Amino acid sequence: MYAIDENAPVIARLSTVINAPLKTVWQLHTDIGAWATWNTDVDQSVLDGPLTPGTSFTWKTHGLDITSTVHELIPGERIVWGGPAGGITGIHVWTFEQTGDQVTVHTEESWSGAPVDAAPEELGRALHQSLENWLAALKSQAEHGM
Repeated sequence: MYAIDENAPVIARLSTVINAPLKTVWQLHTDIGAWATWNTDVDQSVLDGPLTPGTSFTWKTHGLDITSTVHELIPGERIVWGGPAGGITGIHVWTFEQTGDQVTVHTEESWSGAPVDAAPEELGRALHQSLENWLAALKSQAEHGM
């Protein structure tokens, strides 16, 4: 199984509980081409093929053009992607666990590379805020629509 880089200078781990069916949460999260419709931090996102390991997608967020590659996919349970952007190598793990009528979404991401080495505190805060925003948007959209 793929994992974040535990030796990276920046690591963020967050979770949220969503009061919606797992199917709803999973479909929202993995419909990459629709991210910008519910996640205001994403300006554009395009999946370059079927959502399977080895497939890449491009997206724009916070002024960065990112190409991420899906490394692992267990439908309804786990998706891992990563890639370079602006000298930063990111690895992002998402897990989904249904308990009763709720879904716990856990995300963890690592960043490494020269820009991170130069400003780990600032970039750590930026990553943490970005993931908080993503989870809040996912929760809002899954529970209420926008």
